[in-house]
Amino acid sequence: MSALLDGFGTVLSPEYLLFAAIGVTLGTFVGVLPGIGPALTIALLLPVTFSLNDPIGTFIMFAGIYYGAMYGGSTTSILLNTPGESASVATAIEGYQMARRGRAKAALATAAIGSFVAGTVSTLLLSVFAPPVARLATTFRAADYFALALLAMVAVTALVGRSLVRGLLSMIFGLWLGLVGIDGLTGQARFTFGTMELLEGIDVVVVIVGLFAIGETLFVASRLRALPEHVTPLDPGAHKAGWMTRDDWRRSWAPWLRGTAFGFPFGALPSGGADVPTFLSYTYEKHRSKNREQFGKGAIEGVAGPEAANNAAFSGVLVPLLTLGIPTSATAAVMLAAFQIFNLQPGPQLFDRAPELVWALIASLYVGNVLLLVLNLPLIRLWVKVLQIPRPILYAGILVLATLGVYASTGSVNQVFIAYGIGVVGLGMRHFDFPIAPVILGLILGPMMELQFRRALVLSNGDVSVFFTRPLTVFLLALIVVALLVPYLPRFVARLRGRPADAERLSFAEED
Repeated sequence: MSALLDGFGTVLSPEYLLFAAIGVTLGTFVGVLPGIGPALTIALLLPVTFSLNDPIGTFIMFAGIYYGAMYGGSTTSILLNTPGESASVATAIEGYQMARRGRAKAALATAAIGSFVAGTVSTLLLSVFAPPVARLATTFRAADYFALALLAMVAVTALVGRSLVRGLLSMIFGLWLGLVGIDGLTGQARFTFGTMELLEGIDVVVVIVGLFAIGETLFVASRLRALPEHVTPLDPGAHKAGWMTRDDWRRSWAPWLRGTAFGFPFGALPSGGADVPTFLSYTYEKHRSKNREQFGKGAIEGVAGPEAANNAAFSGVLVPLLTLGIPTSATAAVMLAAFQIFNLQPGPQLFDRAPELVWALIASLYVGNVLLLVLNLPLIRLWVKVLQIPRPILYAGILVLATLGVYASTGSVNQVFIAYGIGVVGLGMRHFDFPIAPVILGLILGPMMELQFRRALVLSNGDVSVFFTRPLTVFLLALIVVALLVPYLPRFVARLRGRPADAERLSFAEED
């Protein structure tokens, strides 16, 4: 408790309050824009962090971006019927119908207040559960870390996207990128093709900016004509609809809490992210609602529950990231890269080595939630204006910022060319439905997995049985098998029930 109070003492200083306000405002801005999510925004800002030289302020801002983007996605879903990111799809189903009936303000209000409630409760759970998990993780050995990193990569690869083969190819591409450069143990050059430029490896920031800021922007820009531009007005015609009525409050408070209960645990699971709990929350509310006939026509429970689940998932994502150093989503992987820029390695030691940063980050989540509520509802008309910015100007600006960012952080024109080359690869991956998240996980976790694998073998004098003798290692390796089988669970169930095994393969989107 005293550590958390110290974190509040840090965050409530004017300087860090400004970082939090910038973060939630930027996050809402990008969340409102279709196709631009928190991963792209944080990737775009990674080069800027070199000049900030302040890890606490940087991560307070990144956390604000994450939260703000989750809220901003609801605005696009409700007013434009286009989810800013995949976790807002469930909100779009009911929210847009409410807007068409002249109840846009009520839908936006239940989304904002639900986000506040879920964010606060889930941050409280993060404050309680993170320290004991970190203490448990201190008992991990090299073989356990190897198995854990392998589990994270395989689970995300197997569950993200519609094809396991495409996911594996993406992960192999990321592992290959992580191997480029000089081998730290033998001093041998690997995959440098005889060029001096690649001896130091490919910078994580260059890859992330290339894949997200450049590749994603090119992909979204290529689909500009397919994006709708009609924005549903807040006050249609002469009808001046208000915010939430007493009946809206009565129907929303329980879905907010149930959505939180869905979101937090799923956020902590590899590839659980925010997509699964939002759809689970929507389905649950639909089945138990006394107003079931309103679903599909604008039921407020269908906005309140998924939005709460969406925001609660973020605090869940931070549990494995901060305590084990394992990212469970694409945005968490980008944040892990940000930690490495400041020579910080998330994991059990982070709570001992940088307690001021960890607790300031957790405290900033409470503060960011309040700022989000205070800033966003009064500014809703401003966010509606954002939807009217000409898209070609917007995406051209993002490309200029990405180029300047890579050049400013590396000082090399060659690195800019590498970033654009990776960006073109990213565009091709999105076009042919290859997931991006496994590339980032392979790039970041691959070197760590190799290091722990070698360390375990050195400590056991080359005896590979070290990976099969500790119960924890065996348990983690067994979970890898489970992760590979889970996507095919619907087909197994269909066969057991004697139905034709033509069920869809279970898969999730890769955003948060």
